[in-house]
Amino acid sequence: MKRKEFIKTSSVLMAGSLITPLTSCKEQPKHEIAQNKRTNWAGNYTYKAKNLYEPKSEREVQDLVQKLDKQKALGSRHCFNNIADSPLNQISTRYLNRVVSIDEEEETITIESGVRYGDFSPYIHQNGFAIHNLASLPHITVVGACTTATHGSGDGNGNMATAATALELVTANGDIHTIRKSDGDEFNGIIVGLGAIGIITKISLKLQKTFNMRQDLYQDLPLQSLADHFDDIMSSGYSVSLFTNWQDQKVSQIWIKRILDQEAKDLGIEFYGAKTATKNLHPIISLSAENCTEQMGVEGPWYDRLPHFKMGFTPSSGEELQSEYFVPREHAVEAILALEKKKDLIFPQLLISEIRSIAADSLWMSPCYQQDSVAIHFTWKPNWKEVSKLLPLIEAELSPYNVKPHWGKLFTMDPAVLQSRYKRFNDFLALIKKYDPQGKLRNEFLNLNIFSAT
Repeated sequence: MKRKEFIKTSSVLMAGSLITPLTSCKEQPKHEIAQNKRTNWAGNYTYKAKNLYEPKSEREVQDLVQKLDKQKALGSRHCFNNIADSPLNQISTRYLNRVVSIDEEEETITIESGVRYGDFSPYIHQNGFAIHNLASLPHITVVGACTTATHGSGDGNGNMATAATALELVTANGDIHTIRKSDGDEFNGIIVGLGAIGIITKISLKLQKTFNMRQDLYQDLPLQSLADHFDDIMSSGYSVSLFTNWQDQKVSQIWIKRILDQEAKDLGIEFYGAKTATKNLHPIISLSAENCTEQMGVEGPWYDRLPHFKMGFTPSSGEELQSEYFVPREHAVEAILALEKKKDLIFPQLLISEIRSIAADSLWMSPCYQQDSVAIHFTWKPNWKEVSKLLPLIEAELSPYNVKPHWGKLFTMDPAVLQSRYKRFNDFLALIKKYDPQGKLRNEFLNLNIFSAT
């Protein structure tokens, strides 16, 4: 077995040129840490946990988990709600940041739980590999993305967690469990675990052969064209994103990301009534595209085209709120048209919406469990008082389509309704009780959205 080991030299790798661009990510202000006031990336949520621990090894994680009472893992802080909070203790994965190994024969990479996508993507590309998809931001941790079923885009692409093949989990008693996808269905319940099963210390991802891409943008797609040709539009590339402010009966922008050797066909100047963009664009048209990944059909590696934002820049200050809702692919057009009727309520609080497709998966708590889905994302102005009034209206409009919210973003859905929409919910509940019988990992988020059924 040809296996490259990096654990002894990874500190050099992590400090080198591959990682340097990410230092511009928004860091927690020192005065907040000193005053024990820790916020998420967006600044909309202040953690209530009294203590923050930053272990530097798996052994240290074990010792902390064993001795502490209520606790929760904390990653890159990109969730917009209290899913990563704890009434007492947070255990940060910040220093668990090593690339452990690449298995070239099995085509997998194993990393520690604090590693972000931008930390290793250029490296595996240089070695001939890629991962199947990326989220809009490369600045989030892999484990955080997997445990909340965060996704990229594409008709044939599952969410980030579908790439996982194995993980090492420290359970509530401090024991380490190695759990592999090949071991059986229990893996499908653990990988999107919402932080309720244990603290993941390592994760392995399936790799594939590397590829180059191009990114083409179109503007002002008529809403009626989207309704008439939705499937054709969403399948026009490896990854397709629609950006809209819900105004003027139009979709503001279409971002089409294509693999060069598979999808070389010229899409033309006009695309279902939309016109080709003549310059690089930001999803929010009034903002500079300087920090966005290269467009205009310019060839580049997968890791520098699949995200919307470059790895070397912070895409925004984080001063925003986010919500996202998943509906079955078959009801996507109906759901979009239903929301369009609320445009006059949505627009005043909106920065931009994004619409993407995600393939079905077999992960118990994934919003895409056994169904191809479309996600309708909202980036809001940081006005929670106003946004909190909008979310119930949006959820009501989408309710006929079996809507599910993104676990790491803002929603107000009734817990009983939310639980009823997950076929394997009771199995997941049993899994939590198996691995955390004393409830050490429970917090307000889990008590409300998961344990309110018990």
